[in-house]
Amino acid sequence: MSHSPLLLQLLVIIGTARLLALGLARIGQPPVIGEMIGGLVLGPIVFGALAPQWHAQLFAPGSLGALNGLAQIGLAVFMFIVGAELRLPGGARERIVAAGRVGVLSVVLPMALGFAIAPILHPRFAPAGVAFAPFALFVAASMAITAFPVMARILKERAMTQTAIGRLALTSAAFADVLAWIALALVVALIASGSGWPRFGATLAGLVALVAVSFLVVRPALARLLARRAPDGKPSGMMLALLMILLFAYAALTQQIDLHAVFGAFLFGACLPRDDRLLGSLVERLEHVAIVVLMPVFFALAGLNTTADAFNGGGGLALVLILIAAIVGKVVGGAAGARWSGMDWRTSVAVGGLMNARGLMELIVMKIGLDIGVIGKEMFTMLLVMAIVTTLMTTPMLAYFGRTRREREPDLDAKEIV
Repeated sequence: MSHSPLLLQLLVIIGTARLLALGLARIGQPPVIGEMIGGLVLGPIVFGALAPQWHAQLFAPGSLGALNGLAQIGLAVFMFIVGAELRLPGGARERIVAAGRVGVLSVVLPMALGFAIAPILHPRFAPAGVAFAPFALFVAASMAITAFPVMARILKERAMTQTAIGRLALTSAAFADVLAWIALALVVALIASGSGWPRFGATLAGLVALVAVSFLVVRPALARLLARRAPDGKPSGMMLALLMILLFAYAALTQQIDLHAVFGAFLFGACLPRDDRLLGSLVERLEHVAIVVLMPVFFALAGLNTTADAFNGGGGLALVLILIAAIVGKVVGGAAGARWSGMDWRTSVAVGGLMNARGLMELIVMKIGLDIGVIGKEMFTMLLVMAIVTTLMTTPMLAYFGRTRREREPDLDAKEIV
């Protein structure tokens, strides 16, 4: 009798992710870095090269269906929580202009650099039949992502959430994420339409209608229902089931209008009533399972899509170009916005370094590109390396550039940041 390898796969995936997360935590890195590297290690570049027979048996293509299902559920739940967490931090109205400058510049500059390197990357790394325009649009959008959840956790671990650096960076990341995800949604809609303008228009109209219904109808209805059924901010099992039903309904709806399911999950989370007690309950009951159990599965499947061929035949130079565009775009864009708003250069670079964190959000974007066929495994591999490197940089940059300012002056008067 044959047995499904699912349990053994989960044992290896979760164990590898936890071990690497614990190891990197000792040098001050967030757990997500260990989990992302774990996916890379379990792919063909490391595990597949060291033990090809074991790798082929454990991750045989025919055995990945269950893992794919778990990864989709974990991704939807995670993006739901990200949407629910995406809010302006306390006092944000007093630094809205500064956050807008940082957010816009840290999206526009990396996108511009992404467009600039796309003509070099397209001939070698675009899949057959993919035109330059959609490839360039996707590369540009992939450069613009900031990992709001990773940034928030880094700041929380360093007790910097309420400092001037922390509050400005979190508010700016909220701006940047909204802009970047809107840009990505438009790119995905354009690619899915095959440059057919009627189909693109239908997708765009569907998205606008869904957003309008979400904030004008669903959000107030949920607010009333939760006030009646969960006045303490802790949904019952029945209410939690309703939220999960709506979450998967949103994910399915966005798929129906030619967008990826993550957009629907994120949108539903964003339209939830802004109640910290509700968010805390959802994080406690959903996020830990999604992050500890399900998201490592997503990382592992991503790792299986990597290839060592990415670094052959000019791939090393292409990776350098991607890293330069990604790092310069985010660090310089974020720092310029902070400096424009009156912060000194050292603090401004710390803000830029925080905006450079990409983490899991970049991996989600890459997976979208792979799913819709606009990038192949080689480009996917290089973007994964870029996501790991840029996120690894965040904590050391914050420690170095944020240290002196933080020790001398833990916070700035909000009026100084305009």
